[in-house]
Amino acid sequence: MAEPSKVIHIRNVGHEISENDLLQLVQPFGVVTKLVMLRAKNQALLQMHDLNSAVNVLQYYTSVQPSVRGRNVYIQFSSHQELTTTDSPGWKSDQDSQPNRILLVTIHHMLYPITVEVLQQVFSPYGYVEKIVTFQKSAGFQALIQYQSRQSALQAKNSLQGRNIYDGCCQLDIQFSNLNELQVNYNNERSRDFTNPSLPTEQRGRSSQPGYGDAGSLYALQASGARVAFAQMSNAAAIAAAFGGGLPPGVTGTNDRCTILVTNLNPEKVDEDKLFNLFSLYGNIVRIKLLRNKPDHALVQMEDGFQAELAVNFVKGALLFGNRLELNFSKYPSITPAADTREYAGSNLNRFNNNAVKNYKYCCSPTKMIHVSALAQDITEEEIVAHLEEHGTIVNTKLFEVNGKKQALVLFESEEQATEALACKHASTIDRSTIRISFSQLQSI
Repeated sequence: MAEPSKVIHIRNVGHEISENDLLQLVQPFGVVTKLVMLRAKNQALLQMHDLNSAVNVLQYYTSVQPSVRGRNVYIQFSSHQELTTTDSPGWKSDQDSQPNRILLVTIHHMLYPITVEVLQQVFSPYGYVEKIVTFQKSAGFQALIQYQSRQSALQAKNSLQGRNIYDGCCQLDIQFSNLNELQVNYNNERSRDFTNPSLPTEQRGRSSQPGYGDAGSLYALQASGARVAFAQMSNAAAIAAAFGGGLPPGVTGTNDRCTILVTNLNPEKVDEDKLFNLFSLYGNIVRIKLLRNKPDHALVQMEDGFQAELAVNFVKGALLFGNRLELNFSKYPSITPAADTREYAGSNLNRFNNNAVKNYKYCCSPTKMIHVSALAQDITEEEIVAHLEEHGTIVNTKLFEVNGKKQALVLFESEEQATEALACKHASTIDRSTIRISFSQLQSI
């Protein structure tokens, strides 16, 4: 452990955790003078007023596991003895600067699409909004909002900080920006200069959240000024409902890149169908291409950006055939059909052709337990074990029926073994039945 310091280092700070959440965690022990959110690293630095307060925080949370919004966070002394504004290049803490008329807004737990029009409705009750620019960063969906006056920006920050645009989601995390003036080149759904309506719209531009529909006409500002009602549940909301009301930690729902670059594959054992079996857990596959000039690389094109984001979030770091997979969004928007690409669009083996929302509920990282369905009615546990045991040590199995259909749970010794079994044996045949395999989130049989 580092030497005692007034500065506390907090890890595993998910995008759904706000500045206010962390303040509530430590304020019982003393006054917080500075707070830096390191969103790109899922970390935060927090400075207490004195060393004794920081020591009290660490002592208390040594015996009590701190949890914020259902996520365990980890606290230790920082190697910093003091925080300066250079530690937080994106913004100035309230203690270090006077209010600026430009606000930097980060939106966490974003289940609905956020456009310039929505932000203008939310922020305009506090003063004249001159310009808005939105963008996607590692911290999540962000916006810069320029008021005509500093007083309006201060009032908006004080009134809206930590509040939700919609019930239970789209939480506002607001800081003062370091910028003096916003530069807006186009008036469209991603940026707007309300003082210059004659700017071009950049017709070739794409929506920052395609795939969730044009919901602009569905928004209605309520009397409270800060709350916006959504008149109709969108695809994103239905998906969130499948996850129990909120998207998984690390998933924004705003990604628009459909193609994934998968690297560090085992080229001797991986083929397109095995990658299809694994990635189809998270969405429908359009096509897959193994890169012949880089045998441990592959491109996987998903049906939409949300499914691609789920795959990257859950598969990144998984072990397959002895290699730990690395996943990133490709710079290519799609894979060009060619002789060396494998087509899967329209395949009846895609898992999300019917009742897609239900399938989202089963999305998770690889586990030791696989769930096998579409089994023959007279199947035995011995036949299932014989079909799967080449991929690893099977610890336990359970055969059962749901609505008259035979299913099974198979527990392997490791996640890697279960992942290999799924990649190799999903859509294989036992006793003339084409079986389906997914990961189970159960811990034991």
